[in-house]
Amino acid sequence: MRKKYTHLFFDLDNTLWDFKTNSRCAMLKTYELLKLDKGSVKFDVFFDEYCRNNDELWLAYRRKEVTKKELTRQRFQLTFDSLDIDTIDALVMNDMYLKEMPKHSHLIDGAREVLDYARSKGYRLFIITNGFKEVQHEKLKQAGLQNYFEKVFISEEIKIPKPGRGIFEHAIKSSNAKKKNSLMIGDDWEVDICGAANFGIDAVYYNRLNQPVHTLVNNLKIIDSLKELTEVL
Repeated sequence: MRKKYTHLFFDLDNTLWDFKTNSRCAMLKTYELLKLDKGSVKFDVFFDEYCRNNDELWLAYRRKEVTKKELTRQRFQLTFDSLDIDTIDALVMNDMYLKEMPKHSHLIDGAREVLDYARSKGYRLFIITNGFKEVQHEKLKQAGLQNYFEKVFISEEIKIPKPGRGIFEHAIKSSNAKKKNSLMIGDDWEVDICGAANFGIDAVYYNRLNQPVHTLVNNLKIIDSLKELTEVL
């Protein structure tokens, strides 16, 4: 008999909200507003360098090696330094980018259909996300997703980023959930899937990039498209 889940915990970025598309759109708008498009550095070069720095700094942030302020400044400052851009303040561009980001609300294909289905079946829905509180809440609001979820658990507010056990423990307790009836759905193997497994709850890996999976995780389900989630529930 299929295990009966009652509480579904979704990651947000690149699981429901199309971070890859939205972040690029937001960065392009910011890039143009600051007139960087008038310079010699092409946007694709700028964006690729920014993404590399941002990914490295977020890893350091999860490990508590840098603060939020350091992350938000350095991801732009390091990009400026490597591309010889000295006309823009890093924190100014960061602030503009973060304000622009929630204005773009592309969703992962099937996101709204999956949420409608889960809600119609009586599942209780929650978000567990790494990110900054002012941005994550606004993303949900602008995308029209906030009313699907009873609670949103953001790493900055809880002060424990995924994959730390503490954020999962906080979410489970705050939702009056039981581990055996809880399911985590996410696209990041280390952050979402291993984090959930280490805490002892089942997970669905949305393997949107078709990455090879070498590590065995108990009761793991793997889906290639978000719409396949309806077959798991």
